[in-house]
Amino acid sequence: MHTVDSHGAQIPALGFGTYGMSEADLHRMIPAALRAGFRHIDTAQVYGNEAGVGEGWVASGLARPEVFITTKVWVANYRPERFESSVDESLRRLRSDYIDLLLLHWPNQEVPLVDQIERLNALVVQGKVRHIGVSNYNAAMLRAAKRLSHRPLVTHQFEYHPFLNQRTVIDTTRALGMAATAYCPMAVGRVLKEPVLIDIARHHQRSVAQIVLRWVIQQPGMIALSRTVNPARLAENVAVFDFELECHEMARIRALARPHSRIVSPAGLAPDWDPTD
Repeated sequence: MHTVDSHGAQIPALGFGTYGMSEADLHRMIPAALRAGFRHIDTAQVYGNEAGVGEGWVASGLARPEVFITTKVWVANYRPERFESSVDESLRRLRSDYIDLLLLHWPNQEVPLVDQIERLNALVVQGKVRHIGVSNYNAAMLRAAKRLSHRPLVTHQFEYHPFLNQRTVIDTTRALGMAATAYCPMAVGRVLKEPVLIDIARHHQRSVAQIVLRWVIQQPGMIALSRTVNPARLAENVAVFDFELECHEMARIRALARPHSRIVSPAGLAPDWDPTD
């Protein structure tokens, strides 16, 4: 598994996403994903499945340092009386005494950003968390978070797929020295019907999913999250490090971006997004 180096964090470039997965699915899929070669598991407090992730990595037989676990603090837990205790609960559910990467899941202006960032930093000092970052920020919020943090913010996780132009936030993330982590790269299956992607996949004798994942990770400093509940697809999804897309193919995929292609924008959580035209 290739890794992305961000301020000393060696983050596996391909992560196994667990959003919406039941504990039964995780009991099947986490050990299978790790056997297939995944080494990065992404979850969150609000997913309600951290316990399944913990049981899954333990069942795999791998030692804890061999598995990179990302989880995210839910916005309701940003309050001073809940932040650290919620992370302690995550540690218990994940069956670990540390979290590799802890993110703030969404912006929450009800709690000052400086307090949120200070609590992330404190958890690193305590040894409960190795690395920290944020998720679903716009460029201005990202710059503010960077200024406030004494410890490096190693990644920014956000929605990114061929139909969504995220150039502003990607450029800002890179300029601040952070890795970018793309979730929803398959655009909820929309990529599978896209003729351009089908054509490129046919040329490389690969699946469309492999082409999309390769497109993400071939961009500098980018990590892709891949999700499936079909064990047969695991080996296929992880096999994206033995070929490269040509420059013109990368450009063809980038040209698929269209306005109003954002999928994840929950009311009450989403910030004022940067332009995606």
